[in-house]
Amino acid sequence: MAGETALTLLLRNLSPRRNPGEYVFCTLDDASRLEGCAPVGSFREREGLTVILERGDADRLGLAYDYSAAWITLEVHSSLAAVGLTATFATALAHAGISCNVVAGYFHDHLFVALADAERALSTLRALASNAQAE
Repeated sequence: MAGETALTLLLRNLSPRRNPGEYVFCTLDDASRLEGCAPVGSFREREGLTVILERGDADRLGLAYDYSAAWITLEVHSSLAAVGLTATFATALAHAGISCNVVAGYFHDHLFVALADAERALSTLRALASNAQAE
């Protein structure tokens, strides 16, 4: 099932939702250190394996991190081929002074913002969607 590609429709139906919890980014040489823990996301880089974990899991495993984030899911089913969505919401968040780390899933985009910025990020994203409704 392909997702939406029309930027106007994507923005109108953004529907940002904060997932409960606190998330951290860790880097590992070897996934075996996860000891049965299921990361929210991962990506293999030359320097190591980056994993996104609930903070409690990282603490339990003794993994180092320096960034605590809130996880926001954009509930709109966006196509991986959609053009402009990431640029549009990233620009809105940047204008609000909010850093954003984006992970694209098959169905949705997932944003990780500094924990302290979570509510402002949600407000900014909701305003972006509301302004698209008015157009």
